[in-house]
Amino acid sequence: MSDREAVAHLLRRATFGPTADEVDAAERAGPAATVDRLLKPPATDRGAAATPVPTLPPDPYAGLTKDSTREQRQQANAERRKQLQQVTEWWLDRMVAAEDGLTEKLLFFWHGHWATSAQKVKSARLMVGQLETLRRHGRGPLGPLVASMVRDPALIVWLDGQKNTRKAPNENLARELMELFTLGIGAYSEADVKAGARALTGWVVDRRTGAVRFETKRHDPGEKSILGQSGRFDAEAYAGLLAAQPAAATFVAGRLWFRYAGTEIPAPDGLAGADTTATLRALFSAPAFAQTRGTLVKQPVEWLVGALRQLGIRPSALPEQQRRQLLAGLNALDQVPLRPPSVGGWPAGAAWLTTSSLQARLRTAGVLAAATAPAVLARLTAAPTAGRPDALARLLVVDGWGARTRAALTPLAGEPRKLLAAGLVSPEYTVS
Repeated sequence: MSDREAVAHLLRRATFGPTADEVDAAERAGPAATVDRLLKPPATDRGAAATPVPTLPPDPYAGLTKDSTREQRQQANAERRKQLQQVTEWWLDRMVAAEDGLTEKLLFFWHGHWATSAQKVKSARLMVGQLETLRRHGRGPLGPLVASMVRDPALIVWLDGQKNTRKAPNENLARELMELFTLGIGAYSEADVKAGARALTGWVVDRRTGAVRFETKRHDPGEKSILGQSGRFDAEAYAGLLAAQPAAATFVAGRLWFRYAGTEIPAPDGLAGADTTATLRALFSAPAFAQTRGTLVKQPVEWLVGALRQLGIRPSALPEQQRRQLLAGLNALDQVPLRPPSVGGWPAGAAWLTTSSLQARLRTAGVLAAATAPAVLARLTAAPTAGRPDALARLLVVDGWGARTRAALTPLAGEPRKLLAAGLVSPEYTVS
């Protein structure tokens, strides 16, 4: 693999849709220096600064009372949906605009790992709050992240933490915390789940303000035995116990490998580092990572955001109809940010390659081709007609077209927007 192929592979996996100019710069720097640059957050990020977190009004339900009419409740629901769409569109815009692509891609990983859906939480402010928690702790050690998440209002609502009391423990949050978020199946017992649920009692969310608070009368302060240790565990102590388990570091490192490298090549031993940054460094530097090139199907959000970046399209600059078409495309592809299908998150691999998904990609690719920035289109049309498939490969950071794809692209060389749309749905672009 050449240095250009190596850095293109790295950038495709570590960030959302690198541009040809970004690959050029990474090729000049070399693979090792590119890993260093990716893992060191920039002092300033002009793209992130230009896409600040939206300021949201209080939850529309906050003003309702038991005497509110049906129409008032319907209006509050409509306003909630409007706020959630605003946040979804903002986050897609941030993914496209941010210069620190690794942090945005990592935030999307954590969102899928701690999969929490707005369809149940229903509050844009709570979902934004969770994203900010994941952003704040996502690069660091596991302990502070887990400690913050067990007190996260959105997660508490999502996994029924509000129903967890000393008199009637609810095991939902404790079970998923161990099975899906920290340890993995087989690393704990049913007794650990029951004791963990008791440790998590007492935390409730004020749906009017979105604030989380601890109510002593709801908490079980008694002795608990969890993972072979005994004590009067509360939520913070329980989180610390889980994060300190060797199984936790191994499990989370495995999930990072799953999303960034795929399943065809096993994760190497010793991948887990002291924090997420160290784990990612080991992952991107592993010889096995290079062997995963061309084996990972892009998730729909990765596919869309990458195309938006490479085609010079800012979602926020599009007319409302085109913005709606992009969200409709993600909905048809079954991956809309803030709406994972379950606590297990989104699927991976061939699950994204269905007949219906191909039709949705074709429709969305047409929208993207129509919205392509004039300067980007000019770069493609500057090439001789016969050379445009190769110019397209450079534009979309594809290492090369297979014979069948090239045969399909060549007749479209005289129609640049159709050529773009075809390239976006090609196997070489769909698989990273």
